[in-house]
Amino acid sequence: MTALDLSSPVAVVGTGTMGQGIAQVALVAGHPVRLYDTLPGRARDAADAIGARLDRLVEKDQLTGADRDAARARLLPAENLSELADCALVVEAVLERLDVKQDLFRELEGIVDDDCLLATNTSSLSVTAIGGALRVPGRFVGLHFFNPAPLLPLVEVVSGFATDVTYATRAYETARAWGKTPVACADTPGFIVNRIARPFYAEAFAVHEAQGADPATIDAVLRESGGFRMGAFELTDLIGQDVNESVTRSVWESFFQDVRFTPSLAQRRLVESGRLGRKTGQGWYDHRDGAERPEPDTAEQRQPPAYVVAEGDLAQAGDLLALIREAGIQVRDEDEDNGTRLVLPSGGQLALADGQTSVEFRDVVYFDLALDYRKATRIALSASQDTSPQTLAEAIGLFQALGKKVTVIGDVPGMIVARTVARIIDLAHDAVAKGVATEEDVDTAMRLGVNYPLGPFEWSRRLGRSWAYALLDDLHLRDPSGRYAPSLALYRHAHASDKREGTAS
Repeated sequence: MTALDLSSPVAVVGTGTMGQGIAQVALVAGHPVRLYDTLPGRARDAADAIGARLDRLVEKDQLTGADRDAARARLLPAENLSELADCALVVEAVLERLDVKQDLFRELEGIVDDDCLLATNTSSLSVTAIGGALRVPGRFVGLHFFNPAPLLPLVEVVSGFATDVTYATRAYETARAWGKTPVACADTPGFIVNRIARPFYAEAFAVHEAQGADPATIDAVLRESGGFRMGAFELTDLIGQDVNESVTRSVWESFFQDVRFTPSLAQRRLVESGRLGRKTGQGWYDHRDGAERPEPDTAEQRQPPAYVVAEGDLAQAGDLLALIREAGIQVRDEDEDNGTRLVLPSGGQLALADGQTSVEFRDVVYFDLALDYRKATRIALSASQDTSPQTLAEAIGLFQALGKKVTVIGDVPGMIVARTVARIIDLAHDAVAKGVATEEDVDTAMRLGVNYPLGPFEWSRRLGRSWAYALLDDLHLRDPSGRYAPSLALYRHAHASDKREGTAS
């Protein structure tokens, strides 16, 4: 089944930010669009707001005046649901309450034709549960746009338990015809993005709660070493702490309080205090006028070591050896096939984060994972109270000699970037193994939906088949709550043969 014909009217019920954005997308694509809201006058106000945005597109030369005028002529506010009777698609973007959505679609079923595609933009409720109230549930799908809908390309096309594949295909092709990048997924808590993205927030909050580092420092490491567009604290301040925590809690409860999705107590306290982020002026950060943004912890300048001894090729951090040589520091190679450590002149060791702690070894400093060690501008180190000051100083000086800012955090196993990426990879493998989506769609969703620098499976291929499993297994030994227990899917992936043709990442 192909996309809806452009002559087919599309209706949007609910005229908040998301409803207006979805209506604008359908309108610019060429459809007649009807707007409906239960509050009198809201649909007309929304139509005026969309018209103003079309004017701005003309001013930016992104839309011609003629196309704007034609779009305005196709946009009609509706005072009653009965005015949507001839629509081929109705997208709902109302309050995130199951009973409200079910009641709306029951009423719509008595108005539109049985072939009309019905869709919800819910981000946290079950598509199956909403559609379960319908007489014809096969034509009900999720069309989850991301805010702002006119700008962000991703649309998750969610099939509920009773969704007919022909209607899911129609929704998918229609989203693509609208210039979006659709991904197909099954009805699972959080769908793709909000399911797999939970560790990005959760691990940052966990490091903070463990007194490993402050929010500004963790955010800087995620950005400047991990390659993420924003850190977890600044991003949730932008989203709204109440909104982000609500999604986390919804996913956690929908998975029967699975410990892997446990909400953060620190974030709960933030919400309870009314510090919801930018919209209230305070969140993790102070956003009030005149407030100064806290600086991340950055180590003072230290002397670099004259040489290092490399035990092996450093595996996932192999680029460091070339950078060290380019900085004029001698690298002495040891005959180690699988080494991941550098020995410093003090006798202490520098090792890539692996889920263990510095306190377990005599004199070790761990360094965090970087998306690209050559391009990274900051590297995080962790040390324990038993790490010698000389070893730590040499480790700091080494990375500073490579042109990096250095942050020293507490003795946190898995550090910041490494544990976050490992958990994202694990949840991605688990989701694919359970039929939520394909590997390709997962990678697309995470890159386009939350601007990750790499998709989870791209990261998995880059870091090696067993990297995420080994790190999480180490973390699970130190925190046996189940939070870090590798999934069965990741276990199978880590232990599968690389010789099989077409083996996934």
